[in-house]
Amino acid sequence: MAISARNVFRGKVSALHEGPINAEVEITTASGDKIVAMVTDTSIKSLGIATGKEAVAIIKAPWVVLMTGKAEYRFSARNQLQGKVVKINRGPVNSQVTLTLSGGSSLGAVVTNDAVDELGLKVGAEATAMFKASNVLLGVPA
Repeated sequence: MAISARNVFRGKVSALHEGPINAEVEITTASGDKIVAMVTDTSIKSLGIATGKEAVAIIKAPWVVLMTGKAEYRFSARNQLQGKVVKINRGPVNSQVTLTLSGGSSLGAVVTNDAVDELGLKVGAEATAMFKASNVLLGVPA
């Protein structure tokens, strides 16, 4: 499968909390990283999503916000993943920053060069990647 999204996490549905309109779906990768998605009840039914089934979580890199240091606030973003910067590809305006998460998965973020400088991002730096569960697309094998 070829896809333009930078972040593709393959795993299994490890938790499913259904509501009358939306459902929260947790995908756990083979390395133990967890991604939470918020999808409609209709999507749960049409994709046949159930605990234990294989699934893929897709997050576009521009949807990822990076944070460094100790958080002064609590955030509503359901996905807050700790990692280390392993690569920064700096462009004229934005940079692509790649983190290795605690479980070993890679996650890419596209942030402004100003953000890279202000956050002090460099290879080896600790960072937290945040993104809303509603920004996670789910797929299941065809």
